[in-house]
Parts: sequence; C-alpha cells; structure tokens
Amino acid sequence: MSGLLEARNVSLAFGGLQVTRDVSFQLNAGDRVALIGPNGAGKTTLVNLITGDLAPSAGHFFMGDDDITGCSIPERVQRGLVRTFQTTRLFQNLTVADNVALAIMQRRRISKRFFSSSTELPEVRAEWCEILAKLGLDRLAYRKVIELAYGQQRLIELAIGLSLRPKVLLLDEPAAGVPHDEAPKILEAINALPSDIAVLMIEHDMDLVFKFATRVLVLAAGRLIFEGSPKDVTADHEVRRAYLGSYADARRNA
Repeated sequence: MSGLLEARNVSLAFGGLQVTRDVSFQLNAGDRVALIGPNGAGKTTLVNLITGDLAPSAGHFFMGDDDITGCSIPERVQRGLVRTFQTTRLFQNLTVADNVALAIMQRRRISKRFFSSSTELPEVRAEWCEILAKLGLDRLAYRKVIELAYGQQRLIELAIGLSLRPKVLLLDEPAAGVPHDEAPKILEAINALPSDIAVLMIEHDMDLVFKFATRVLVLAAGRLIFEGSPKDVTADHEVRRAYLGSYADARRNA
C-alpha cells in the first residue's frame, strides 16, 4: 500500500523545456517534510502538479492505492489534499469567522450561496470556533481580515486549510512576508497541527526548516537531488554546491 501521497517518476515539460525531472517521493501520516532549493528550482511547480493546477507530462500521483493523476482540484481536496499559497488569498472585507465558515460550508456542501448569517449555523459555528481556538485566533473571529496584520492573515490561511480536513497539507512559504519576529507564531501553529496530517512545506528560511522538518527534499533544476534528515542535508556535497553554501558551513561550525 502507498502512503498518504506518493509521486512516481513525475516529469513536466513545456515544449523543449524540462521543468520537472523524474521526481519520486512519498508522504506518510505525521510526516513533516521541507521542500527546499534555489529560486527557479521548480518547487512551486511541483506543488502545482501535486494539486492538479498543472498536469504532468509523465508519471503519476497516488493517494493510498488510488491514482489521482487525472483528478480535478476539487476532487483532490475532497480526498484530503489541501494547500496554502505563497501570498494570501482571503476575502479581505469579510470577518475571520466568515472566511473559515465559507471553507467549512464548501466541504460540507451546505450551500452554494453565502450570507454572514450562515457563519452562525450551529454546526458551522462549532467547527470554526474550535479551529480558531487551536490557532489562537478566536479573539479575532469577528474582525475583518483587512484590519489584521499580515502574520495574522497567514494564520487564517492555516485555519482555512484545517477546515477542509486535510490528510496532506501543502504549505507554500507560510512565513513569506511575515516580519521576522512574528515567524515563530507561524511555526507554533504548524507544530500544533494534528499529528496524523502529513505536511509538506516549501520554505527559504533555513532556520525555520530545521525547526520544522524531520525530513528534507532538495530540488535543483527540477530534479530531486537529496532526500534525508535535516542533519544530513548540510553535509551533502551536491546540496551544498547547489543551494546551501555558506549556510551549511555556518551550521556545521555552530
């Protein structure tokens, strides 16, 4: 049996340009995996392939024993494959509760129409209250998103991700644009996620990577050049040459 998510020999080409090259990996329940690599390595492209935004030229994706390569984005979400984006995609003039309630209603297929009163439906309210409390956002429930700091908005995106009941959660630079002193709050929220969810996180902040990940995938020129522990990644010659450079030297000497 496969893991929660498996990529098998996935490639993507645009004409003669090979963007993703024969990538294979597996995510299991409870995994905390960082996807790193230089700019232009193809990290976001790989996430877009996983989620169905792009179709691979070759290879397959599986959830359990099911081939999901041909599944639409909504079908993958229904199966528990959920992502956040590098920039926030929230409804700025709705409240925090409204944003999360919308996702809950989408998952429950309650209605295609939305009014603020829908947020207070008992079964919806109970769920968003619980999610916001887990992430320390409950006191902001009735604040409009546009009134909140960017770091808080990133936490709301995590709340929306949780409301879709993910089995696999893909985080595209969750701390991007967040002031450095607020980044620990993002990490605390990620560490508080249910332990059975597999989390794959794209991140450039290597300090954050080492605090989060139990396993690291390194992508360079669309090819997976390393898979292993955070400890071992700094010692790998190819990774040092392609990406880590002086950071690896500093960490080894620390």
